[in-house]
Amino acid sequence: MSQQTYHDHSNLTLSYTLTMIKFTPFLACALLARVTFAIPAPLTSLARAAGDTCPANVVSCQNGSAGVDSCCVETPGGQLVQTQFWDFNPSTGPSDSWTVHGLWPDHCDGTFDEGCDPSRNYPSITDVLTENGKEDLLQFMNEFWVDINGKNEQFWSHEWNTHGTCMSTIAPSCMPEGSKTGLDAAFYFQKAVDTFKSLGTYDFLSSAGIEPDKTKTHTLAELTSAVKEAHGFIPAFDCKKGSLNAVYYYFNLQGTVMDGTLVPIDAPKGGSCPKTGIKYLPKAN
Repeated sequence: MSQQTYHDHSNLTLSYTLTMIKFTPFLACALLARVTFAIPAPLTSLARAAGDTCPANVVSCQNGSAGVDSCCVETPGGQLVQTQFWDFNPSTGPSDSWTVHGLWPDHCDGTFDEGCDPSRNYPSITDVLTENGKEDLLQFMNEFWVDINGKNEQFWSHEWNTHGTCMSTIAPSCMPEGSKTGLDAAFYFQKAVDTFKSLGTYDFLSSAGIEPDKTKTHTLAELTSAVKEAHGFIPAFDCKKGSLNAVYYYFNLQGTVMDGTLVPIDAPKGGSCPKTGIKYLPKAN
């Protein structure tokens, strides 16, 4: 019986082995305050009714966040990781774009929780998004958040069940009064996609002359410098048999998943790529 793997954290990536499923797997607006390159969310009108009781300008994993209501600041998962795949054989998504893996709420020290609330493991992410008016989001996900075997629904469910349910600011007690079932998941997927849209990895690399090629190789320093030049911060890269396969962008969060602003930080640790000889292979047709 063949097996497939969900890739999450192990070093940076942890594999979840499931039977018959395989997952090998876009700058930002400036925050007009003390932090630059922050990414604001577009969902302010949906903020929780009690949102005005939250202290202003509190950023997760930074001074002043300790002891703040977990509906107001991500606790303990205040180090958010936006993960992307470059699936080249078999390939997923457009040939000139990386694809979404997920958005993970790591603890400030890099540890993490998973599967925090099985009672919110919704039967269908498609239904949840549709019922909460997120048809456009769903359409985007079907192009850019895709499973290597076409099992998108199962992929999305895994990311929500494993990571989304661990985000404290979209816990049931923090949601707006009268929210529809699944609005928490809608907030999660919207935040993940909006963040992905602000992080155009393909364009970051291309702007430095780094494009997919069957034979050319790169150093890790070249890849990292290209992204830092465009994004302003250092990411982490994973490789699969010496070929570029995943990228990890790190953030803290000012405010909530519903209406907060992501604050980029440098990756606190490196990925699995070697220092030299890294291939960036074209996606197979």
